[in-house]
Amino acid sequence: MTYTYSYPRAALAVDCVVFGLDEGDLKVLLIRRGEDPHRGMWALPGGFVHMDETVEEAARRELREETGLHQLFLEQLYTFSQTRRDPRERVVSVAHFALVRRGDYELVAATDADDARWFGVRALPDLAFDHTDIVALALERIKGKVRYKPLGFELLAHRFTLSELQHVYEAILEKPLDKRNFRKKVLKTGLLIETSEWQRHVAHRAARLYEFDRERYRELEAVGMNFEI
Repeated sequence: MTYTYSYPRAALAVDCVVFGLDEGDLKVLLIRRGEDPHRGMWALPGGFVHMDETVEEAARRELREETGLHQLFLEQLYTFSQTRRDPRERVVSVAHFALVRRGDYELVAATDADDARWFGVRALPDLAFDHTDIVALALERIKGKVRYKPLGFELLAHRFTLSELQHVYEAILEKPLDKRNFRKKVLKTGLLIETSEWQRHVAHRAARLYEFDRERYRELEAVGMNFEI
């Protein structure tokens, strides 16, 4: 396809805020930039959108190329369009956020990323561009959304204990939750499948394992049910 626009136009980019859980701590995935501008600084995975792809396709491609992550939950966050956010040229970025089970992936820094590493959400280094603002907005978004959408399950193994599920919510919301009240609410949703399996190789009393019933949730969501914690 040939483009013959005669008006100045902004470049289009994507940036991705990837959240993962590490022993109860919420982490963000960052890459160390291998090219100018901001060479050597930590930043969010991302890059420019190609002419033959959507912004979501670009986000997934950049994640795969720069970190090795693929086939993960991904949702559009916000469009960042400040006029001086990139020193190279006028760049508009469509930010996305993702949640992953860290144990499912091995990080592989490639293309223009020298390194890829997880950082605690409250212990981030200085970030390139406006990426500190993007992370802050993504964190606020999942804090609000996790109360009515089952995002927390994206951070857990396929089978989990109720304590592990509670720890996910406490990590995201950054506050302790009452154990009895939390369990009552989450079991009342009817979206947990109680398995016949129990924790293995633990020093304390073994807890029962559960699964999230995704199919049932889709059915209920289609008729207007929200997941509320």
